[in-house]
Parts: sequence; C-alpha cells; structure tokens
Amino acid sequence: MPMFDLIYPLDMPPVLPPRRAGDAAVALEPGRKEMFPVVDPSGLVEGIASRQYCHSGSKVLHPVVHLHIVDRFGRLYLQKRSMKKDIQPGKWDTAVGGHVDFGETLLEALFRESSEELGLREFNPVYIESYVFESEIEKELVNVYAAVGSFTLSPDMDEVDEGRYWDIKDIEENLGKSQMTPNFEQEFIRIKDRLLSLL
Repeated sequence: MPMFDLIYPLDMPPVLPPRRAGDAAVALEPGRKEMFPVVDPSGLVEGIASRQYCHSGSKVLHPVVHLHIVDRFGRLYLQKRSMKKDIQPGKWDTAVGGHVDFGETLLEALFRESSEELGLREFNPVYIESYVFESEIEKELVNVYAAVGSFTLSPDMDEVDEGRYWDIKDIEENLGKSQMTPNFEQEFIRIKDRLLSLL
C-alpha cells in the first residue's frame, strides 16, 4: 500500500461533539495541543475533537503514528508505558506512539513524537501500513512506520518508565501474558515479517 497523508479541507471542519445553542465558542488554530483531527479511513479530515472526547467511548476515528525501531541485530526497541498514562499504563508498547495534532501531517507528528519520547530526531522512516484499531474506549487510524539503525535513544522518563531492545523470540514468548499492550501485540503479529525484511 502506498504511503498516504491526511487530507485537510480548505474550510475549518466542525468541532465535535456538535455544539448546542449557548455553548461557548471554541478558538482553534492549527497545531493546538490536545485537539485531534477526526478522519475517515482514507485520511480525509472531517472534524476536530478533544483528546477527552476521542477517548470517551465516542469512537470517532482519529489518526495516530507508530514507529518501530529495529537494530542491526534484528532486535525491536520497546517502551514501557508510564504508570501515569490514561491507557494501558505500565505495559510494553511500540517504541514511539502518539496522536496527530490537528493541523499536522503524519510525518510531522511522527518526528515530534519521536523527539519528545526518545530524543530521536534523525532517522529515515519507512512506511509499513495503515489500519483501523478499535478498543473499548477509542477508534484509531494507525499509521505504522519503521526505522532501522543503531540509534542513541534517550527516553523521556515522564512519558515512559523504561525502554530496551527485545529479541523477537522474547517478544513472541511474552505475547498474551498481559506484559504488552493489546494494540502492540496484534500489530507485531501482522507486521513482524515486514520489519525483519528491512534488515
């Protein structure tokens, strides 16, 4: 599948949930933190919603980016999510994962999140795929990338509790044992062979 990006309309899309008479006006500017684009599966931006609304069970589709980091030994870097996270705290997850802010492109979000979470600013992202992931509280358009190399990573200890490289065999042995996020587990299974083919 070729790489695609979000398609922003010329006019400002509506804010969700729909406003009612008497609601205060919401001032929005591109890139405002904690406001996410609401999209269709093709990446067309149809609205704007807060993080809280996207995670409230509304099931509005909003885009996220994931970066898998593979070293030259075929090991995969995982982060252990901070216990302060509102979703899946304390579980091992993709090296980098985060929401796309309203106004951002996918690559802008990917490089911002990589810098914030791991201090990683210089890498060549390889697009893997996009798919829809749905949990009990949210629905995401996941855009998956990979980077291969020997990177110096400096995890933001406010974002993550720890990070380290895992052998593929060790990941496989821990699947289904509540050590890793369900999203990571199903994504790992579907893209493992493509990640290893990059070596």
